[in-house]
Formats: sequence, structure tokens, C-alpha cells
Amino acid sequence: MSASLRAAAGAMRAVVVREFGGPEVLKVEEVAVPQAQAKQVLIKVSAVGVNPVETYIRSGTHNIKPPLPWTPGHDVAGVVEDVGKEATKFKKGDRVFTKSTVTGAYAEYTVAEEDATFRLVDRLSFQQGAAAGTPYMTAYRALFHRTHGKPGETVLVHGASGGVGLAAIQLAKARGMVVMGTAGSSEGMELVRKNGASHVFNHREEGYTDKIMAATAGVGVDLIIEMLANVNLEKDLELLARHGRVGVVGNRGPTEINARAAMTKETSIIGVMLYHMDVKELGETMAALYAGFTQGTLNPVVGREYSLEQATQAHKDIIETKSAMGKVVITI
Repeated sequence: MSASLRAAAGAMRAVVVREFGGPEVLKVEEVAVPQAQAKQVLIKVSAVGVNPVETYIRSGTHNIKPPLPWTPGHDVAGVVEDVGKEATKFKKGDRVFTKSTVTGAYAEYTVAEEDATFRLVDRLSFQQGAAAGTPYMTAYRALFHRTHGKPGETVLVHGASGGVGLAAIQLAKARGMVVMGTAGSSEGMELVRKNGASHVFNHREEGYTDKIMAATAGVGVDLIIEMLANVNLEKDLELLARHGRVGVVGNRGPTEINARAAMTKETSIIGVMLYHMDVKELGETMAALYAGFTQGTLNPVVGREYSLEQATQAHKDIIETKSAMGKVVITI
């Protein structure tokens, strides 16, 4: 049965998690189409962005443990199907993307709060829209709200070929920063270079940190956006210039550092978490992102695409891949 016929009968396909565990707990089921309440919107989903945090929550190892059954996902792009009685920002037929959902993103339809929903500019595809929410908002928060990056400063994006990394490269370039990036393959390095990095390094190559220092004439970088702190944080402290900052966006385990490296150059390690963004910061972020999406300085990069039935494989690949290549997307 097609999605439209299912919806007419009040049903849809969605990924449902009924127990925490490995990727195999992601099951596609037929469930009821959710309803928009109050200041909510019902979205017919075209594409979904897959984020690493969703794999941690699914496994039960994250500090966030949603009540089960649970449908994963925050980032969708699609068309407004209906709005709640108190919603005023959107109407049926509007192209939108989200930064969070109420009922989960891995589904044919989802409900989101209207304040977490944004218009998708015409020049971006739905797949790009699914890569616009969490990655670009996280990158903006890391670069400008938390580590206070400024034009002319040198920024290293450590692990730059994934969704957040490429967003950070584009945002830093647009802000007038000197941009460096790392990736784990020649293809990933070329992608990072294409998106605006002036210097690109292979973080799987022995001695690559020496090359980074050489590119700064031995001074070090002002700012590092870090995607895998448990592997790279100690290296980052050595790469920083005096008063440099590391913004920790991603981490997959404990790490050990020599704090003297931070003391010597008076550097800072700063945590980044998108859900702490307040209303004022969100307004600033969206104004900047809309300008970039409209003018063409910001272009979400879509990597591998999966079907809803391939969500299990998407969760495996986003963790196990040796070099990310853009945003992982589920296409409905």
C-alpha cells in the first residue's frame, strides 16, 4: 500500500524501538499517523537526517533514555500536512525542516513544535533540508556561541568530512576565518577542500599534526572544533596557540590528557551541546543560516542515502565508517 493510501486510512510506516540494544532493534512497523496539537505541525516527511547521538540513545548507553516504544530522530525535511489550532507560522503545503520532533523522525509523518520548525528555502532539496538542522546549528553554536570564533582566526575542524564538520568548514569560511580540516581518506580530504578549507590533512597519517603546526609556522591554531575527543583531545592541546580553545562536539569514550598542556598556553576545553541553545541564540543562529542558505554560502552536503527499511544499516555505517562523506540521510 502506498504512503498516501496508508495515510488516508490513518496509518503510516515508522521505525519503532521496543527495547534498547544494537542496530537490529530498529524495526519498521505500521502505526497511527500522529496528530498536531496546539502550536504543533504535522509534516509529511521526505527525508530524515541520521545523527550519531541517535545510535547512542538506541543502545541505551546515553544519559537520555526515552520511554519505549520510541521512534528515533530529530531532523526531517518535508511538507506541512496539517497544523494545530494555535499554530500560526505555517500552512499546509509549506516546505520545512526541523531541529527536533515530538513523535520521532524515522517515519512517513512526524509532529514537531512550530518553534522547532523552519522554512526550507527553495534552492535546497529535501535531502539537504534533512542535513540543515542539527549539523548547522551545532556547528554555529560550537564556532560562535561557545568558542567565540572571530574573523582572521585560524580554525581546525578535526574530523571535517561529516555533516557537522562540513557545516563548520562552510560557516567558518563565510565568517572570514582561516580554515583547516582533517579527514580519514583522500576522498574525504577532497570533499573538505571543496567546501572551503585552505589546508587539509589526513588524520590517519602518521605525523599529520606536525604538518598542521608547520602550516601555522609553529604558532598553532586559535580554535579547534573536535568531533572525536576521546581520540584527539590530547593532540588538540598540543596544536593550540596561546589562549586557544577546543570546542568538543563529539566524544565516544573516556580520554586521558596532560592538563599541563592546557596550563602552559592557558588554553580552554569547552563542551558543546545543542539543546542548551536559548531562544535568543536560536534567533541569531537561524538568521545567519537563512542568509547562508539563501545566498549560497552554505550548502548542506548529502552523503549516503538509505530507505526506512535500511535504518539498521544506516546506524551501523554512521559509527563504523572510517571516513564520513557528508550527512547520512534516510529518504522516505
